[in-house]
Amino acid sequence: MTSPTKAEGSGSAVALDPELETTAEVAKGEKKLEGRSPGQLMWQRFKRDRTGVVSACVVIFFFLIAALAPVISKVYGKNPYTLYAQEPDFPFLLDDFAMPTGSFGGMSGDFWFGVEPKLGRDVFTMLLYGMRTSLYMAVVVTLASVITGVLIGMVGGYFGGRVDYWVGRITDFFLGFPQQLFFIAFMPVVTALFVDPRDETPTYLRALSIILVMWFLGWMGLARLVRSSVLSLREREFVEAAKVSGASPWRIVRKEILPNIVTPILVQGTYILPSTILSIAFLSFVGVGFVEPTPDWGRMFAVGADVYEEDPMFMFFPGVAMVVFVLCFNLLGDSVRDAFDPKTGR
Repeated sequence: MTSPTKAEGSGSAVALDPELETTAEVAKGEKKLEGRSPGQLMWQRFKRDRTGVVSACVVIFFFLIAALAPVISKVYGKNPYTLYAQEPDFPFLLDDFAMPTGSFGGMSGDFWFGVEPKLGRDVFTMLLYGMRTSLYMAVVVTLASVITGVLIGMVGGYFGGRVDYWVGRITDFFLGFPQQLFFIAFMPVVTALFVDPRDETPTYLRALSIILVMWFLGWMGLARLVRSSVLSLREREFVEAAKVSGASPWRIVRKEILPNIVTPILVQGTYILPSTILSIAFLSFVGVGFVEPTPDWGRMFAVGADVYEEDPMFMFFPGVAMVVFVLCFNLLGDSVRDAFDPKTGR
C-alpha cells in the first residue's frame, strides 16, 4: 500500500496540479487555443477558397479601373468623346466606307483597342468610361434595392398579421410587372415628366430615371427573402427573452434579428449587382437608356451589332469585359455564401 508521502510526490500528483501542467505545456512550446469571432472564421474560410480570392481580385481591379478612368485617359492621351477620324493627325483612320483601316478594328500603338466605326473614337477610353458608368449606376441601384428590401421584409416578417398580409400583397403586385417591357415602356414616360419632348434629355436625368425605374422593380426578391428569415427568427428564444426584458421592437430588430440575417442579405446583394449591370446595358442597347455621346457598355453593343460583319472586333472587348466581370461577381457571391455557411457546399 502506497504511503501518503509517496503519493504526494508521485508523478500523478504533479499531473493533477493545474499550475504545473500549464507550465509544462508552455515549456513544451504548445500554443493556447484562442477563440475566434464569426467574422474571423468567415475570413479564414474565404482565404482558403482560391476561386473566391481570384474573383475578388478581378472585381476590385474592375472597380479601380473605373475609378481611375479619368487618370488613365489623361496618361493615355485620348478621351471617349473626340472624333479622331476628323483630326489632322490621323487622316487615314477610317476608309472610304467609314470602317477602321488596318487589322483588328484599327488596333495600333496610338489606339490600343482600335477605333469606333463611322465616327473614329477611341475604343479603349470608351470601354473605360463605359465601365465607370455601368458600375457606378449598378452600385447605386443595388444599395437602394437592398435597403428597401430589408426594410420592407423586416416590417412584414416581424409584425406579421395584417401588416405581413398587406406587405406581401404589395410585393406580389410589383412582382407581377414584366420588368424588361416595363423598362422599355416607362423610361420615356419618366424622362418626359421632366423634359419637353422637343428638348434633349440631359445625361444626369437619364441616369436618375434609370436608377428610379430599376430601384422601383428591384427590391421585391430581397424583401421576400428577408421576410422569410425574420419569420423564422422572431419566435426564437433570444428574441423572446429580449421581449420579456422590455426591449423595444426597434432594438430587437436592430440588435437581435438583423445581425442574424446579414449573410443572406450580403449574398443576395452580390447577385443583384451583376444583374443590374446587364439590365442597364439592355436599356442602352434598345435605345431607352444612355445615348450619344455618353460611353456605356450597352450602347457599344448596339453600335457593334450594326457593324459586326465589317468590324467584329469592336464588340469583342466590351463583351469580354462584361462576361468576365459578371462571372467573377457571381463566383464571388458563391464564395461569400460558402464562407459564411460552409454547410451549404457547392
